[in-house]
Amino acid sequence: MAIPSVTPNPPWKNGLLSAMVAPARVALPIVLTTSERHRLKTMAYGHKTPYQERQRATIVLLAARGRSNARIATQTRMHVDTVRTWRGRFAAGGLPALADRRRSGRPPSFTPLQVAEVKALACQLPSDIGTPLSRWSCRELAREVVDKAIALALSASTVRRWLKADAIKPWQYRSWIFIRDPEFQAKTARVLDLYARTFDGEPLGKDEYVISSDEKTSIQARCRCHPTLAPGQARAMRVNHEYGRGGALAYLAAYDVHRAKVLGRCEPKTGIVPFMNLVTQVMTTEPYASARRVFWIVDNGSSHRGKKAIDRLATAFPNAVMVHTPVHASWTNQIEIFFSIVQRKVVQPNDFTDLAQVRDRLRAFEDRYNATAQPFQWKFTTSDLDDLLARLDRHTLADRQEESSASPPT
Repeated sequence: MAIPSVTPNPPWKNGLLSAMVAPARVALPIVLTTSERHRLKTMAYGHKTPYQERQRATIVLLAARGRSNARIATQTRMHVDTVRTWRGRFAAGGLPALADRRRSGRPPSFTPLQVAEVKALACQLPSDIGTPLSRWSCRELAREVVDKAIALALSASTVRRWLKADAIKPWQYRSWIFIRDPEFQAKTARVLDLYARTFDGEPLGKDEYVISSDEKTSIQARCRCHPTLAPGQARAMRVNHEYGRGGALAYLAAYDVHRAKVLGRCEPKTGIVPFMNLVTQVMTTEPYASARRVFWIVDNGSSHRGKKAIDRLATAFPNAVMVHTPVHASWTNQIEIFFSIVQRKVVQPNDFTDLAQVRDRLRAFEDRYNATAQPFQWKFTTSDLDDLLARLDRHTLADRQEESSASPPT
């Protein structure tokens, strides 16, 4: 049997095969300027850089070192076509070419008019349009939009995205109050001047002091039914929910604004007599007993309200001057800051066996506070007060003009 001989490819066939082989692609050279290199390194190694931007910057940096596309793909674990694409884009357009190109995307499902109507609906009170709600949520708004045929269907997430663009949050609310005191500016300015050591345009002397005073009412003694557990590793302090009531007391305190010293006392309840007990405790203590003047800043509570309280204080202690804050302006009284500290550090979480323990802890905290306290950094001045009132006047005027334009002519 004859064995067929194997003959090499003829010359014409070798030429055809060589013509069919595609030429190898040559990687585009990348040359970086100093600013481009710095920017690319920031993108590649920044902790807050998006992942895609970090990948693209890494590709360009490795390409600038002269590495091939295949080697970059192996090192970055990306496809070689991806490496080739971003290398080519940077070579053609520089840093701006590393950003995503604009895409047409899917046509919008809602018109700008529908978006505006939803935002306008969110800016209305639900009760004004007959909806039995106190405030809107995104889900309730989406339901209302469908009920009113503004759109055939709408999701709560879409409503949330639209409202976020204009910072509209109809589910939130803030309480506020009108200024009712006709002497608001004068009274507030007097208090602020005292904080700045000035009274009636004259600076205070070294023997003149400013006391901020008030009462913290109804501090209860709640005896927990089970002992409070101390915190531990990965465990917060645990306080039993059930408790027995051990009564309540009032904590009266006087805070020296410029010396950061507190004198306080506990009383069964508030009233004129307990407040005058506090005044007596302070005014019979040095340096207040021999001071030229001691200014008492108080709010309009029943224990120290009106002209009678001013006369009562002056009669008992001629060197004491009572200064009232405006009505509904207890925020101008610095003693409220101290009471907030007491609430956070002493009262909460409320776990006392009896009222005697409450009294002892409050007295001990006074000593602890007075040992290291510094005056509060009060930054609200009379200039800030003028700016605040000017803004309120502008808002009030704008509201009145809006109401007059909305009301029908008579």
